[in-house]
Amino acid sequence: MTQPDALITLAPGIKVSPGFIAEHIEMYKSFHRAPELSSQEHATAAAIEARLHELGIEHFRSGGTGVVGLLRNGEGPVIGFRADTDGLPIAEETGLDYASTATGTLPDGSTTPTMHGCGHDTHTTNALAAAAYLTANREAWAGTVVLLFQPAEETAAGAKAMVDDGLWDRAPRPEVVLAQHVMPQPSGTFTIRPEHMASLADSWRITVRGRQAHGSQPEKSIDPIVAASAMVLRLQTIVSRELAPTTPAVVTVGTFHAGLKENIIPETAEFSLNVRTPDEDTRTKVLGAIRRIVNAEAAASGIGEPEIAEISRFPRLYNDPEQAERVEAAFRDAFGEDSIVNAPLGMGSEDAGWLADAIGVPMVFWAFGAFPAEEFEDGKVPPGNHHPAFAPDSEAALVHGTAAALSAMLCYVGR
Repeated sequence: MTQPDALITLAPGIKVSPGFIAEHIEMYKSFHRAPELSSQEHATAAAIEARLHELGIEHFRSGGTGVVGLLRNGEGPVIGFRADTDGLPIAEETGLDYASTATGTLPDGSTTPTMHGCGHDTHTTNALAAAAYLTANREAWAGTVVLLFQPAEETAAGAKAMVDDGLWDRAPRPEVVLAQHVMPQPSGTFTIRPEHMASLADSWRITVRGRQAHGSQPEKSIDPIVAASAMVLRLQTIVSRELAPTTPAVVTVGTFHAGLKENIIPETAEFSLNVRTPDEDTRTKVLGAIRRIVNAEAAASGIGEPEIAEISRFPRLYNDPEQAERVEAAFRDAFGEDSIVNAPLGMGSEDAGWLADAIGVPMVFWAFGAFPAEEFEDGKVPPGNHHPAFAPDSEAALVHGTAAALSAMLCYVGR
């Protein structure tokens, strides 16, 4: 049993009190109870600002609901650390005693249950815990840490909004931007890889306009459902027939809406799709193929070009090889050789890369686990990100996420 006055080692040279752990676990639970949707993180931003003020850290708003903290400690390197803050429109099903019962407002004005179903509450707490440690242990480091509490990661809008709002005109330019993400992997494990760490992603809404008519008079119509259906089927050939089998890419049609009554051929049909690609060249090829197919099927149906509206566009998440090796070495030293889990390129996406690419500095992004080992026994896998039952262990999320954040930061600014 831990003695009341005993210190807990997060990583070699990084020790905190049990009270520090307990305080930040409660902070994590507080954030978890009250998620806010993308670009609506008003209370979350206010809570972050209050904590930074309490710690004596200079801060300012950026990108609407983004918060930037400037933790200065004399001459030394300048680094950035990103933590995303938004929740998701999910009804939580974890059964936790601190589960969310909050609601949010969707773009169409309707309300929805909300949940921190991707772990951004973890990331926010890790960054604040790291800030508290660095503030209390200034003798251990020198330089400046730019704390980037970024909104709207889920919609790919937050990082760009901060940059467009003059983030790097007001904050010192870092030599590297660091970021992390909790994932369904065992506690104490970390995943980091050089070059692309996640996929690029594009979401489009496509509206097909035909000619409405009574169902008994199809000759007077141009059926947009038939045309849009042909598009959907043909789109599935892009990955299977236009890309090499070794190229990881996904084209998903996630929604399809048309018509109001079974005996009316409607005027319009609308579908939305999501595209995941590993690099810019593949992105250009796949998006070009989508336009070609959509327009060709429309022409075959005798209708005009469909309307294509961009919903979101996620940038690359590219780990600078040299800097990724530096952070990985810090993790191996701190947590042991077995802590590093090698994994293939994931098809998830992130907008954190924009914070670094916008000013041409390196990025390093890693994943960390916060789930008990028994949840992986006998081939089991715990519910993943964006699932209503996604539930990292609160203490593991706090301890391992904060330990990783500090280990990475200190490999740049540590004395």
